[in-house]
Amino acid sequence: MNYLSVQDVLNTFYADYCEKYTPSPEQLKVVNAIRNCKTGSLGLNASICENCGSIRIHNNSCRNRCCPNCQQIPKEKWIDARQEDVLDAPYFHVVFTVPEQLNPIIYSNQQLMYDLLFHCSAQTIEELSLDRKYLGARPGFISVLHTWGSQMNYHPHIHVILLGGGLDHSDNWKSANRKFFIPVKVLSKVFRGKFLAGLKDLRSSKSLQYYGSSEKYISSYTFQELIDECYAIEWNLYIKETFNGANSVIQYLGKYTHRIAVSNHRLLSIDDDKVTFYVKDYRNSGKWKTLSLPGHEFVRRFLMHVPPKRFVRIRHYGILATRCKSAKMSRCRQLLKQEQRKSQLKGLPVPEILKLLWDIDICTCEKCGGSMRAVNPHLNLRC
Repeated sequence: MNYLSVQDVLNTFYADYCEKYTPSPEQLKVVNAIRNCKTGSLGLNASICENCGSIRIHNNSCRNRCCPNCQQIPKEKWIDARQEDVLDAPYFHVVFTVPEQLNPIIYSNQQLMYDLLFHCSAQTIEELSLDRKYLGARPGFISVLHTWGSQMNYHPHIHVILLGGGLDHSDNWKSANRKFFIPVKVLSKVFRGKFLAGLKDLRSSKSLQYYGSSEKYISSYTFQELIDECYAIEWNLYIKETFNGANSVIQYLGKYTHRIAVSNHRLLSIDDDKVTFYVKDYRNSGKWKTLSLPGHEFVRRFLMHVPPKRFVRIRHYGILATRCKSAKMSRCRQLLKQEQRKSQLKGLPVPEILKLLWDIDICTCEKCGGSMRAVNPHLNLRC
């Protein structure tokens, strides 16, 4: 069984990485969190059996959003909460990508450019959906930012889970067909125009910074060549999945919302100077293959995807936007004659969630079946 983790890789190769690169404060915070996760360095919780006196120690996790060990419960709670927002209607998975020529500027201006990605993709969907040629209504959708490809290469893109229907100007429900209701080429062209216009505005306002391979774009001539090149090529937007009803959407959401650049189960081996892990070969029907990278390069690629401080990677738009969701979704359920789904996990403490989802009972003694009681971990518990 594979017990390797990103924590093992960082413990082995982080010093090598630091000889070649200087981590940002946010990257350093992530490294420290993952390396200390569940080691006892972040504190612990102790419990004692009221029947037989057995002691159980639980090392605290780091709860960092980039840690592969800490995503399961937040993911399940988030997905469970979304049950209250889904409708029995078609849903579509749309992916917005940008040309790789823009990657140096995006990486040098992550906060600005990631916000621009969200803004332009959302504006594109809302404007075209409101057009009577396509839907003539305002849908609801969830956008999720990913910055990686399967090989942990830099590949910023937006995943959108889009409701195939919405409310028109009179607050009446309009539903799309089972096929996606906006031509992909139209979607791509509008998104391209909005994104490049936004990029030029950031340039004009002198908001952009230029580091590393993006330094050449300080020249206005080189920058304009980049803009012209990006206008001339077709941007790859595609419809990845179509769902039939709410249940399939709920199950699918977790695959994208709390994913990080690489998960522990993809790690195959750690040698003296390299890490071998599984990657998808999209040129070969998405089949899995192995890839080996020098240890410091694996760490570099992993840390490249640490988001800016407090950056929100999951955003809601349209009739799912926070300011109007309650009223708009109630109206949709009324028109579709559907009951609101209820969250199962809302308000439950972690022990009850563990028991409900995975039948893990941390409140029962493994030795005698008695009740475990939390105690002060600083007490002397030796018999």
